[in-house]
Amino acid sequence: MGKSNKALEFRGTDDYVVDAELAKIVNVSMALEMPLLLKGEPGTGKTLLAHALATSLAMPLIVLNVKSSMKAVEALYLYDTLTRLNDSRFGDSGRDVSNIEDYIKMGKIGQAFTADERVVLLIDEIDKADSDFQDDLLDVLDQMEFDIIEIDKTLRAKHRPAIIITSNAKKDLSDPFLGRCNFHHIAFPDPQFMRRIVNAHFPDIDDKLAQACVNAFYRLRQVPNIEKKPATRELVNWIRALTLDPDFKPADLERGKELPYLGLLFKKSVDLEQARRFTEAGRV
Repeated sequence: MGKSNKALEFRGTDDYVVDAELAKIVNVSMALEMPLLLKGEPGTGKTLLAHALATSLAMPLIVLNVKSSMKAVEALYLYDTLTRLNDSRFGDSGRDVSNIEDYIKMGKIGQAFTADERVVLLIDEIDKADSDFQDDLLDVLDQMEFDIIEIDKTLRAKHRPAIIITSNAKKDLSDPFLGRCNFHHIAFPDPQFMRRIVNAHFPDIDDKLAQACVNAFYRLRQVPNIEKKPATRELVNWIRALTLDPDFKPADLERGKELPYLGLLFKKSVDLEQARRFTEAGRV
């Protein structure tokens, strides 16, 4: 199995600001060839880290979006019995129906294993799946191989992927699974770090405007009984909207004023109404 000499290099990208601790755990995980499990509330950049890692190291990215009903074998490969049946009935495909391997299609993990170069494999929101899914992946990710039972063949990874696994911590992961991963909890950025993120996305932004946006954003996150608090991507889109409005002034974001474009920050109707009530009452 091939190894990459691209280790201990990740430092973020122009638009993905990474703190020193997270950069270290990413690089250590790659050096140790261990999956990195990232936990944290939605919007803290877990998924984007995999994209940034692939961009930073010029590696292809393969994304497995985990679904609640997904079985581990679906992530590995699919035996397309329906196509084979149709080919056997109509016989106009040009494929040899006796060759079952022609009807084996790689899932996302299979694609990562068969890639001709090392890739970043993102297993996104693994906590959506049940514990059987997690446990079935243990040996696959550890041994870097899996069996295709229909053709009695073991497929081994050409190159060990750099594996990023994300969890929104909605369900506990099994102890054996946790034991095979490095772990990092991505906390929601504090205002100082958020300013760095804003500056990365808007390098020419006026300092007063950036600070006014960040201050108002964190006040809005304190509105009580909000089901989905605004996250970093909402803040970035909000700033984009504000900077496109020729009538907007940083003073419009002062406490007690009716804040513009709240619908870009709050994506649920009940949250939006709650935020409006609090801003109109001057409580944020």
